[in-house]
Amino acid sequence: MTKRDIVLSVINGELEGYVPSCFSLHFPPEDSYGDKGVAAHIKFHEETDMDILKIMNENLVPYCGPFIDGRSYKQIPAFSMKDDFMKAQIAFSEEILRQCKDNPFTIGTLHGVVASAVHPLRKAGFSPEEARTFQTEALRSDRQVLVDAYHRIADGMSELAQAYIKAGVDGVYFAALGGEYRYFTDEEFAECIEPFDKQILMAIREAGGKVFLHICKDHLNMERYASYVDYCDVVNWGVYEAPFSLDAGKKMFPYKTIMGGLANRSGVLIDGTDDDIRKEVRRIIEWSGRKQFILGADCTLPTDQDLHKLKVCIDEARKQ
Repeated sequence: MTKRDIVLSVINGELEGYVPSCFSLHFPPEDSYGDKGVAAHIKFHEETDMDILKIMNENLVPYCGPFIDGRSYKQIPAFSMKDDFMKAQIAFSEEILRQCKDNPFTIGTLHGVVASAVHPLRKAGFSPEEARTFQTEALRSDRQVLVDAYHRIADGMSELAQAYIKAGVDGVYFAALGGEYRYFTDEEFAECIEPFDKQILMAIREAGGKVFLHICKDHLNMERYASYVDYCDVVNWGVYEAPFSLDAGKKMFPYKTIMGGLANRSGVLIDGTDDDIRKEVRRIIEWSGRKQFILGADCTLPTDQDLHKLKVCIDEARKQ
């Protein structure tokens, strides 16, 4: 069986092969685009021998002008596959797929409406916290303006999702943002964010791709995502960041494949010995069970991650 076959069998609820692994990191800016970005992905994949090749996405919603108040979100245009940043991501993905030779399961990264509405603010000079706060305040001062922008973004991201599948990836890693207690209320999330998340997830499914739902950030109200269960195939969240245990996740997302188990910025992948890593991997798999489980982390690993430690982790999972 190929790596791709094994991952598909796990997603389908079968017990074939071994426990596969999926980890990712943001490459340095100079290695995130073009030929250098392709080479960085291939090098990372080959050195770790990963089962899932996750294509990172730094081709983000571009600068749209200065943001003064909530009405500034009118500047965000409608997006389609005619836009350069989306065309660049697909061309980038196609070249990575062309150069990857060992037939892994492949997923392309796509950001939901909340993250995508942050990206032009970041390019306008806002810090991450400033951008999130600005967006929250915009929802309360100019709700319809922001919701209309979310709608345009969702339409564009739905096109990007389907273009990924057409390009040959097996699925889309959807980075969902907005579940933190400290920004939106439950009502704001349900009315203004959830419908657009689900629109994009449905587009992935309609194109024939598998949905990897990544619930991003810390201090989350995971209950906001309970109804996403019918829109995804694999679920990943911050077991330690949220915090929300693997057991709780299995109950919330029954019959779905769970991905995760390890902390991404602390613990054995950062400062553990080889024996520490092997022991922790065995503990997690014994705790989670082999069925419908992919070993991974809460979120992206540090850019300077020790790849030897990662390789030890992946090799140990294959023995279980």
